[in-house]
Amino acid sequence: MTTTRTQVCIIGSGPSGLLLGQLLQTVGIDNVIVDRVDEAYILGRVRAGVLETGTCSLLEQVGAADKMRAAGLVHTGFGFAFGGATHHVDLKSLTGGKSVMVYGQTELTRDLFDKRRATNSQRIGSNVG
Repeated sequence: MTTTRTQVCIIGSGPSGLLLGQLLQTVGIDNVIVDRVDEAYILGRVRAGVLETGTCSLLEQVGAADKMRAAGLVHTGFGFAFGGATHHVDLKSLTGGKSVMVYGQTELTRDLFDKRRATNSQRIGSNVG
């Protein structure tokens, strides 16, 4: 009988834990994600989300960027007001052409859960103390 040993245990199945699990999976490192709560609880926590270019690239690398690219909003700058005037900050010109992606953390987490299921990777939720 052959036994398989999990190489890495990740604590927490938020976006960071799920993305790390997928990155490890893409290079053949078996992993399990453990959390004290279930998927429904995690997805029920609505959070905002602004993703930097590097994070978007990592999501593409693990094959979890399709929905983000379709539904996310690319922002190349932002404005703020003070002293009675509105001021614009041009991210593209200040960062050598980079932008940010506005995409809800809940949707990002859902995409990563879906990807994890598609690769038959393990995640242990709410039954863990």
